[in-house]
Amino acid sequence: MRAVVMENYGGPEVLEVKDIQEPELQRAHRRIEVTRAGVNFADLHVRDNSYLAGVPLPYVPGNEVAGRLDGERVVALTRGGGYAEVAQARRLTTFSIPDDIDDDTALALTLQGQSAWHLLKTVLRLQSTDTVIVPAAAGGLGSLAVQLAKRTGARVVAMAGTEEKRSLALSLGADVAVDSTSATLASDLKDAAGGGANAALEMTGGETLHATMEALAPLGRMAVYGGVSGVETLVSTRDLMSMGKSIQGFWLPLLYGQRNALNEAMEDLFSAVRSSEIQVPSVTVYPLSAAARAHEDLAARRTTGKVALDPSC
Repeated sequence: MRAVVMENYGGPEVLEVKDIQEPELQRAHRRIEVTRAGVNFADLHVRDNSYLAGVPLPYVPGNEVAGRLDGERVVALTRGGGYAEVAQARRLTTFSIPDDIDDDTALALTLQGQSAWHLLKTVLRLQSTDTVIVPAAAGGLGSLAVQLAKRTGARVVAMAGTEEKRSLALSLGADVAVDSTSATLASDLKDAAGGGANAALEMTGGETLHATMEALAPLGRMAVYGGVSGVETLVSTRDLMSMGKSIQGFWLPLLYGQRNALNEAMEDLFSAVRSSEIQVPSVTVYPLSAAARAHEDLAARRTTGKVALDPSC
């Protein structure tokens, strides 16, 4: 089968398309013929060996797929192996795609949709009275988080680095959009939040994390789910105590053994799409052979919405 293989850690150039033998099916896993492989920021960290969990080399990256399982349309969360014509996933993390949902939409809801849903509902426990800060609001996760937050009735302060992306966030329901590259980001966020936000998502680290933290109101809470800047960020416990602010980390694989939690989120996401409460921005699809370019574009923030690979080309 054709697959993207990493022989070494490094930049996008280490992603090579090769013909490899299909791996033996693992216990409690299902074989999926892949039609779409999701590309996520986590894959960039896997590639340069900065991910939360290390991987052995050689390695086929990719943690989510859409495809066919015995003729049935499914999406699945995987532990690698997604950038290929054939992948395998545990039964616990494989979900049927409803007839009225297309593969691209279902894929966008699988890893990034699940993450956005659990960040807001499970971690932040967002309420209609809250004001929440959403970073990368035109990206795959952020664009869904904006809409899911508005669905609860919360006020949404979106962050994005270009005028075009801020306009997209506003069109998806954000109440106000802030330039994430601003030299006065903390005060911009605080002003946009009417003096301070009750809740915030954070996935950058470094100065952006500190600015977002500063923009939280007393007793405000933050959910951290990434560190795309690559900067290990320290937070003062004195600052946390003096303002009563809280930070909780989140990593979706922690829920992979909790089928009920995953099912609840998927069913609610499908329902929200069906009722037009959320809209999935157009998915940007690259050929499997262009995996390196997909990584380059994602890292450079040249994409909006979900990014995926097509294993058929």
